[in-house]
Amino acid sequence: MAQCITCGSELHPDRAEKYNYCMAPECQEKNLQGLTMVAIGVNKSAEQYLLLDEQTRDELATGKFADQRRGSFGTSVPSEAGTTTVKPTRVQPARRRRAASRPAAPRRPWTKSQEKLALLYNEQGKRPEEIAQKLGLSRYTVTQIILTSRNQGKL
Repeated sequence: MAQCITCGSELHPDRAEKYNYCMAPECQEKNLQGLTMVAIGVNKSAEQYLLLDEQTRDELATGKFADQRRGSFGTSVPSEAGTTTVKPTRVQPARRRRAASRPAAPRRPWTKSQEKLALLYNEQGKRPEEIAQKLGLSRYTVTQIILTSRNQGKL
């Protein structure tokens, strides 16, 4: 049975696989060592960190985690053997739209008569909720009618 190197108490077999000290606060304080982390992939969406152990150190030395972007950006340093580079991908040109003979008018989900009535009710001081109820429209639509007319200088 494994024993703690600090106090001599017995270690649980699962703990003894990785540690040679027990969970007592004095033993942990004396034997606890910090971990060294290394950032291997940092980009816009996520950061990837690994615990720096012998295996990770060897993988770093072989170039497993080499910056794949370097080859495509034309750096002055030639890529070393064993490093991977990304081949530049071909970007397809954007499709062109045919120019319309005249710009399309914005589509409005209300009629001219609904617009006139909504503006009259608005001038009378009614709220959009009340106007919407009278005309059978949504409050959003009534608000859009009022804002559109303000932007066009009708109000």
